[in-house]
Amino acid sequence: MLRSMTGYGRSQKILNGRDITVEIRSVNHRYYEYSSRIPRVYNYIDEKLKMLLKGSISRGKVEVAVTINNIEGKDTVIHINKCAAEGYVAALRSVADELGLEDDLRLSNLIKLPDIFNIQKAPDDEEQIWSDISEAASEALEKFVGMRRVEGERLKADVLEKTANIETMVGEVEKLSPVTVENYRNRLYAKLSEVLEGKDIDEQRILTEAAIFSEKIAVDEETVRLRSHISQLREMLEADESIGRKLDFIVQEMNREVNTIGSKAQDLNVAKFVVDMKAEIEKIREQIQNIE
Repeated sequence: MLRSMTGYGRSQKILNGRDITVEIRSVNHRYYEYSSRIPRVYNYIDEKLKMLLKGSISRGKVEVAVTINNIEGKDTVIHINKCAAEGYVAALRSVADELGLEDDLRLSNLIKLPDIFNIQKAPDDEEQIWSDISEAASEALEKFVGMRRVEGERLKADVLEKTANIETMVGEVEKLSPVTVENYRNRLYAKLSEVLEGKDIDEQRILTEAAIFSEKIAVDEETVRLRSHISQLREMLEADESIGRKLDFIVQEMNREVNTIGSKAQDLNVAKFVVDMKAEIEKIREQIQNIE
């Protein structure tokens, strides 16, 4: 299925205490160009993310943005400093004994003292983190590719419409070509006869020379090749692969044939069709610049 190089996909998931958001967007580019915005602490996933996307994207300038927020408390480990707690208790009770104070020491008194708790960030499980991110990235990628396909079908329909217009104009040129050649032959014969009047030259020779020169303005070969290119273009649009570069080549060939028709034609009506065909080809060229 034809795919555009423009696309966007987003996924947000809460997995294993992390709120993960992955966004993928792309614009047209000749090759596959990848860039990312990932929190520095998770940079180790960048190459894996690049390869994950490359499996589904062959062309386009792709940017991936990953945000990861740890849900409160899920990324911390709290240790009780027993040595410090025992020290505080012993010191407080010693003072109470010396001063004859009531020993009303409670746990609630200890938690207010410094250094009782040691709060540390839990170590990252890199494999688990990548598994969670890849799950969100895969969902975003699926949406991204889906949008590319929808846009690709729109481009395909537009290109086919313009191709049909060109094919119609080729038919009109083919109808005009024999008439144009015959008119040119008659004008050339009349001119040669006028120039060579009174000279001892065989009239059949004049007819032959006029026919030879007039055939040089025939565009039969060009229209046949142009129809062949149109047929190839339609076949490419049905292919389930990356065809952007192939389309670019075949459109160049179509333009070449139309230019040749324009240079050979000796008729204003044909020239008008040439201008219109070139305009449609240029529109097709603009559209295929965005096809993967």
